[in-house]
Amino acid sequence: MLYPNVIFDLDGTLIDSSDSIVASFRTVFSEFGLCPVKPLTSDLFGPPLIEMLQLLTGTQDEAVLRPLEKAFKVHYDSKGYKGTRVYPGIDKLLLGLKRNGIKMYIATNKRIHPTEKILNLLEWNNFFEGIYALDAFSPPARSKSELLEKIIMRHRFKHEKIIYIGDRKEDKSSSESHGIPFIRANWGYDPVSVFDHKVATSPADLQIMLS
Repeated sequence: MLYPNVIFDLDGTLIDSSDSIVASFRTVFSEFGLCPVKPLTSDLFGPPLIEMLQLLTGTQDEAVLRPLEKAFKVHYDSKGYKGTRVYPGIDKLLLGLKRNGIKMYIATNKRIHPTEKILNLLEWNNFFEGIYALDAFSPPARSKSELLEKIIMRHRFKHEKIIYIGDRKEDKSSSESHGIPFIRANWGYDPVSVFDHKVATSPADLQIMLS
């Protein structure tokens, strides 16, 4: 096999959390009597929660952001995450890679608590050798690039033996910062960007590229 270790982004790559995230944001903003300053569209999704809240409120005022952050976590972690959808073909992709002996990992900006709840909901735990989020480490990783660095160090990966799959520019730049090959999933949250790298048009296409 070309790459015995595959690291996946989560949101926009394996799952579509957009509807569930939007529902939680709408509930929380309504509770606080606020209106988002930007449309609740999927192009906002991917960064850490506090960054999304900064974009939606137009402020970096901690007195505004922290109560919203807390309320979002309560709603999303108890109800919102249940609205997560799996992209068509992903279950087959994961099963096929697992059967081929490829070891799979997750590196996501989503917090570790809802990430684990979603994987339990989808019954995906047996697919992955490691599940990593920014806050899965102490102190937390400050970026996707730093998260990948921590994963590489923990598993002592050789850079030519791993590949990262994601859907956003941040995923690409994070991979490049460590000399890791990258494939873009073009069914994700950043569909209009132009990338100078390999692009998978579907999970079936991606499975062929990884075989």
